[in-house]
Amino acid sequence: MPKRDDMRSNSPKRRTRGSTDAKRRGDPGFADFRIADSPFYLLARTMGRYSIDMENALHAIDMDLPSWRALMIVAETNPSSVSEIADRAVMRLSTMTRVVQRLEKRGLLKVRRRKGDARVTEVYINSRGVSAARRVRDIASRFYNLAFHDFDAAQIDALNALLRRVFANLALQPEVLAPEIRRVRRRSPLV
Repeated sequence: MPKRDDMRSNSPKRRTRGSTDAKRRGDPGFADFRIADSPFYLLARTMGRYSIDMENALHAIDMDLPSWRALMIVAETNPSSVSEIADRAVMRLSTMTRVVQRLEKRGLLKVRRRKGDARVTEVYINSRGVSAARRVRDIASRFYNLAFHDFDAAQIDALNALLRRVFANLALQPEVLAPEIRRVRRRSPLV
């Protein structure tokens, strides 16, 4: 049964010709802003639900979300530098360094200095890491299939394209858009 606030946001009354458009309703700078119409609120709410449920499922196999991200990234691009993993996972480098160290200690990853540039730490997945990644992917697959069971391939392509576009837009001149926020520029904003 949908909750009251979910039913309100889907009401036909909100979509009448005289009502304010969705772009304005989703913008906190406008008087007619409605949090239920904010794309960021909806993204955060969706991600929050996924994160809590996924974290609980991962706990059963002694894993967590940051470790899952790191394993998946290295499994896909082996080796990867710690900074590349942090960029792709959209995490602080210091946090990702600790995640990689934990995974190395558990015997799921190997870490070496890059030949020719000892400043760069390269991360390699090993056979135990590949096995762990498979178990995590099985869990993630269940959530994916639950969330997208009623989506077709074209809808998933469209959703992914929109999310990539929003992500890229957020990397555009943050110092101009929000000068009060000091932000480290990501090296690869479109990943």
